[in-house]
Amino acid sequence: MRNLSDAELAQLLDKDIFHQISGVADHLGLECYVVGGYVRDLFLERPSNDIDVVVVGSGISIAEELKRQLGRKAHLSVFRNFGTAQVKIKGENGEIEVEFVGARRESYSHDSRKPIVEDGSLQDDQNRRDFTINAMAVCLNKERFGELVDPFDGLYDLEDGIIRTPLDPDITFSDDPLRMMRCVRFATQLRFFIDDETFEALERNAERIKIISGERIQEELNKILMAQQPSRGFVDLYRCGLLQIIMPELCALDVVETRNGKAHKNNFYHTLEVLDNVAKNGASLWLRWSALLHDIGKPRSKRWEPLQGWTFHNHNYIGAKMVPDMFRRLKLPMDMKMKYVQKMVDLHMRPIVIADEEVTDSAVRRLMNDAGDDIDDLMMLCEADITSKNQVRKAKFLDNFRIVREKLADLKVRDYKRLLQPVIDGNEIMEMFHLSPCREVGVLKQALKDAVLDNQVPNEREPLMQLLMEKAQEMGLQA
Repeated sequence: MRNLSDAELAQLLDKDIFHQISGVADHLGLECYVVGGYVRDLFLERPSNDIDVVVVGSGISIAEELKRQLGRKAHLSVFRNFGTAQVKIKGENGEIEVEFVGARRESYSHDSRKPIVEDGSLQDDQNRRDFTINAMAVCLNKERFGELVDPFDGLYDLEDGIIRTPLDPDITFSDDPLRMMRCVRFATQLRFFIDDETFEALERNAERIKIISGERIQEELNKILMAQQPSRGFVDLYRCGLLQIIMPELCALDVVETRNGKAHKNNFYHTLEVLDNVAKNGASLWLRWSALLHDIGKPRSKRWEPLQGWTFHNHNYIGAKMVPDMFRRLKLPMDMKMKYVQKMVDLHMRPIVIADEEVTDSAVRRLMNDAGDDIDDLMMLCEADITSKNQVRKAKFLDNFRIVREKLADLKVRDYKRLLQPVIDGNEIMEMFHLSPCREVGVLKQALKDAVLDNQVPNEREPLMQLLMEKAQEMGLQA
């Protein structure tokens, strides 16, 4: 973070767009301020092209006049029901978006986050902001250009790395419960800490999150997941009680049971470690969701076996079956993205099983066939899943994963897609044995495919035909 005087702020705002807004505001005789995230990010030295402007008066009138002056370079969208307007301006360094809104005061009813809005002063507008670091404003009028207006000491909170509400946090969160998710999200993205009084209000108001739609919640979850260290956000969500309402399946992992002196690991904190591991490698959003949900089936699969201790057999399969319901509840996409996460959860144990034994060509071929184009993502997830504190065992797994990767690369070079499709297909089987599509055709096709995958026979017509005849005879089929 850098400390900026009003003169230095004016210098940073010495851009055509701000001078153009300033000129329009002075021409119309309106007070005008750039506010919120853009001001915050000036101090944090973070780039931003999204500019929010508050006008004491009509924000729409400034937007319309700005569009008139800029002509074809600008596109204007007006939302009169909300008293806002957006101007998109094409520039040499890409598109700039400026949102204009009239300063306003808000009041809420208990059962809705939609406020009753009235015209207000700049102070009213800053009072309604979610956090002190987002309540700072910089004047754009010529006489006060660059002057910082910071009534809640947001600048000091930026310096201290603190997330705090401008007014009573209980009112802030009860009025609009989505602000609780935003509180945790900002703390995660900026690597800040939540002020004690603000955090206690999160705990007191957690139940209010139930009036927020799944769409809005998942937007914030996605931003937390894409942070540099997403575990911070999920720990905060858990500590304040929000996660128990949003994702109880994840909270169910925070259990450690001991029997006969044998304990299993805490799978909640293990999951967060796996999530951070994939984040360090720049994983996509959906691979991060896969990491978050990869052990979600463990509570339902946990068993005590006297000879083995604690087991979680088939937790990957159970977890994969849980994914669609969780996606549906959180309004996450029920398309190929969900299928991808489901596949990652289902397959995440396979490379570990391979790496724990002798790494054979046939096992790697099967893995490649089942994972398809997502094999590299699956390997990233599985390597992230090795969080053992036993360094010898961890080194063994990682070394075997290296061998798995080498075999994968070798099979790719050999065009594995061609190798994994037996030269005798289902149509030929039906014609040969006078069958219509039925279970027997599928059994014969799978027998041929398994033989190729296990390297029992080469993918050549003559040995496969011999194998087909033997299998058909066992099933009582005649050519």
